[in-house]
Amino acid sequence: MNNYFNNTSMVQTIFKWKWHIVIITLVAAILGAIFSGSRFITPMYKSEAILYPSNVSAYSDETFTEQMLQIMQSNEIMDSVVNKFDLMKHYKIDKGYKYWKTALIDEYRTNVSISRTPYDAVLVKVLDKDPEIACAMVNEIIRLYNWKVGFMHKVKRAETVEMYKRQLNEKQIFIDSLKRRMADISSNYGVLEYQSQTREVTRGYLRTDGGSKVNSDGVDTMKTNIEKYGPEIIALEQLIKSENMAYSQVKLDYEQELRFYNANMTFSNVVSAPFVADKKAYPVRWVVVALCGLAACFITILVIYIMEGKKNLLK
Repeated sequence: MNNYFNNTSMVQTIFKWKWHIVIITLVAAILGAIFSGSRFITPMYKSEAILYPSNVSAYSDETFTEQMLQIMQSNEIMDSVVNKFDLMKHYKIDKGYKYWKTALIDEYRTNVSISRTPYDAVLVKVLDKDPEIACAMVNEIIRLYNWKVGFMHKVKRAETVEMYKRQLNEKQIFIDSLKRRMADISSNYGVLEYQSQTREVTRGYLRTDGGSKVNSDGVDTMKTNIEKYGPEIIALEQLIKSENMAYSQVKLDYEQELRFYNANMTFSNVVSAPFVADKKAYPVRWVVVALCGLAACFITILVIYIMEGKKNLLK
């Protein structure tokens, strides 16, 4: 046989059996064309969308695209799509089958592909025997993604809004307590404004020394009260001022978080929207025909080559 492989020309062998090879190749191609038809293989239609994440927040070291992939591939979104389109019935999976859940997940993941593009976008691709369902499933996955991210953001922002709200209430209570203390000092001891009242007390002493008529007892009382409560009044005024500034800043942060909490936002930018396909994506008939023809041609040549080799060995 080694002699044969070394001395026999493959070209001569192929030429000798050329008609057999041609006929078998043509028959295989024709059979491929027949068996790739809709009677034997259910045609599948493709719908896809390309989108980028937007208006999202980081939860860890992942990129926003990776975050989008994780959410879109989550079991929650898969279950929602399965329920909305009744995919158990659509995929003809028997609920009585022992491993129906595994079969359903395998079928879903075979027909639904969510992947990253070379440009760091996300590609959502759905194959289905019904082109309208394929398109609707892509749109539903995008809708569910927006809803899920919106829900997650609302939960987090609700916590932040509540935190700012508590902080505002606490600061308001503290400011009110400072104002009540000032009002108490003012009403009980007559100390209203430290600097102006200090000037008036000084004038009172000067007028007393100069012989002018003045209520020296009142001046002494006011002087005592100012000396005792003046520093506290100054501290209260400064503290109220700083607390009012802090309150204003917290209020701005609170209003901003509240705006985001109440906003109706989307979290994806669709670059390429899905549409209802008018041409099947699978099977690609010419590819099936070509592969069947090439495979038949190769196998036929190999068989003929072996047959010729055996024939030469028997001589």
